[in-house]
Amino acid sequence: MPALHRTTLKRHKTGLVAVDHARSAGGYTLFAPQTADGQVFLVDLDGDVVHRWKLPQRPGRDAVILANGNLGYNGNHPDSPELFPGWSVWHGGAFSEVTPEGDVVWQHTDLLHHHDAQWLDNGNLLYTTVAPLSAEFASRVQGGIPGSEAVGGVIYADVVKEVNRAGEVVWEWRSWEHLKPEDYPLHSTFERYHWPMTNAVSPGRDGKVILSLRSVSSVIAVDKHSDQVLWRLGHDLVAQQHCPSELENGNVLVFDNGISRPHVSMPFSRVLEIDPIAQRIEWQYSDAPGYAFFTPFMGGAQRLHNGNTLITEANFGRLFEVTQGGDVVWEYINPHFAAYPDEPSRRYLPGENNAIFRAHRYQRADLPWLRD
Repeated sequence: MPALHRTTLKRHKTGLVAVDHARSAGGYTLFAPQTADGQVFLVDLDGDVVHRWKLPQRPGRDAVILANGNLGYNGNHPDSPELFPGWSVWHGGAFSEVTPEGDVVWQHTDLLHHHDAQWLDNGNLLYTTVAPLSAEFASRVQGGIPGSEAVGGVIYADVVKEVNRAGEVVWEWRSWEHLKPEDYPLHSTFERYHWPMTNAVSPGRDGKVILSLRSVSSVIAVDKHSDQVLWRLGHDLVAQQHCPSELENGNVLVFDNGISRPHVSMPFSRVLEIDPIAQRIEWQYSDAPGYAFFTPFMGGAQRLHNGNTLITEANFGRLFEVTQGGDVVWEYINPHFAAYPDEPSRRYLPGENNAIFRAHRYQRADLPWLRD
């Protein structure tokens, strides 16, 4: 009998787990494993790979299909400075637009980029970066682990940028100019080197930009015209969440990771649809028992055309689709395992993994180049 693999997740079933063709929204799922050496996969409902790309960098987070059918890729730039522990894992900075044949037709570099990026309909790129806070402002940042600032006592704060095809900044939003640190304290278990840690940025309707502030458990909407915060979902609703997106009805879909959830001793993840004006949960998905669905960081949720929701249980490479009633109608486990290639990332997250930051579902009409 062959020896079992030492990586627990790798001993589990991978690839397609189950599919209900009749109730699924159908289509093709795109994902970029964090440690698959820059490979991006497009799989059909049966779990078969129908197309793949190979990029020179591993993903800085994820990849998307653009309106023109090309791939928008957020790559992990090898020259980004190591600002603090964990930076090597979640920075990006190497953006590429790539044809289905693998030809790069546009590139943009920002070595201070981290986490999310959105390729806008007008061709611009919206993404998050960091800049060091002044010593005076940093002294006002509350919470976090005492003495855990970056080298030199620095706290880095988030800057959201939009650049055009020439790489010119056409809009910029600096967190410290619009958020009072007293109103956004860090969780007591978080390091103080990054505030408020914007792990997702999403364009909303009517000029809104929706930001997920992970280390302070908040989701906010920013008015691009005034730069002011329009509304906030606070820690009474979300806990170290990811991937908020505005739905057609004005509600916000959020992947709620569940770390540091108030009055809960056993963490679990859930996906929430929240009315941001009424501050009310309108729909949610969770498993039973709750801990059966959980990812401590990363994660995604996409509302599909038939009302189903595609969910990324990121740390375990698990992609699944649920109905409004909570039935799972498609499930797939990323079979690609590897350790992070660079030493700082391996030190921060050792061992092999099959993590996926966020997956995306597309219909056949979105992929005119795909051969049947």
